Amino acid sequence: MKRHNFSAGPCILPGEVLQKASEAVINFDNGLSLLEISHRSKPFVDVMENARALALELLGLEGKGYKALFLQGGASTQFLMVALNMLEKRAGYLNTGTWSDKAIKEAKIYDDIYEVASSKDANYNYIPKGYDIPTDYDYFHCTSNNTIFGTQMKEFPNSPIPMVCDMSSDIFSRQLDFSQFDLIYAGAQKNMGPAGATLVVVKEDVLGKVSRKIPSMMDYKVHIGKSSMFNTPPVFSVYVSMLTLQWLKDLGGIAAIEKENDKKAQLIYSEIDLNPLFKGFSTKADRSTMNATFTLANDHLKETFETMVKEAGINGLNGHRSVGGYRASMYNALSLESVGILVDVMSELERKA
Repeated sequence: MKRHNFSAGPCILPGEVLQKASEAVINFDNGLSLLEISHRSKPFVDVMENARALALELLGLEGKGYKALFLQGGASTQFLMVALNMLEKRAGYLNTGTWSDKAIKEAKIYDDIYEVASSKDANYNYIPKGYDIPTDYDYFHCTSNNTIFGTQMKEFPNSPIPMVCDMSSDIFSRQLDFSQFDLIYAGAQKNMGPAGATLVVVKEDVLGKVSRKIPSMMDYKVHIGKSSMFNTPPVFSVYVSMLTLQWLKDLGGIAAIEKENDKKAQLIYSEIDLNPLFKGFSTKADRSTMNATFTLANDHLKETFETMVKEAGINGLNGHRSVGGYRASMYNALSLESVGILVDVMSELERKA
């Protein structure tokens, strides 16, 4: 039976990427496994350079003063690194969910943080709008997509100060003017590859402006100077991310995958809205194309629905405890067919009820 993976992360990966990655684990360089070669060897240095170049190319940031880095520690470490490298006095944060709330907590260790707006009052089921960003702050931080609550920023403010964005769960999924951001970070395990690597894309001219001494491992300038090889990189995660980025480029890039992602989102949200047995969690205007969150209108159907889901080969549908219900994560590699299978199960439940 084919499995349909709606897990929020680690992500589903393209079949051809998994095939190439599995082959590299056995034999990557003349009989040596990818897992045992030196990260200083030319074959892996080429992988790292290609991965970094592909990231900038797909985002349309080549030749615009940006550097791409593959670092360790997940997006959670970036909560701290951003503050260490960019926070001198105060910064403004948009609080739209669990991850932005954690980013605020880490930044507060170093200085004063101002929440420009928050949707906590409604359990983060919408994206705040119409807020002001102070012009005398060091930077503005936002989270583009919220996996737990199923919301997504459809528009970004015209920030008068450097803008930082956590794009962990929707990086490479839709077309944006990425040059409006001064720093983007994203864990690999949503739309790029296995956990272990974190992509950071930073405009060099926003760095070097804080007075504090930054530990080497936490200093973006150190990592730029060493081409993401200051310490032993997460070789496997970087390699699989490179393969996934190449797969995306071959498909036609972000413009092509955005069309497919829109089709998937339209299909499932149409069913949620038309089927009286289900109710969407997030405000319609702010619904995420990556993570559709919804609940059952009648809890007595829970066992029946989950049995049907299992029989259909659907995996990873349970919602986060903060919301409950269900969460269909539809990252780039998830097929429209898989979303159709889920919608069929939801429709069949209505017929049975």
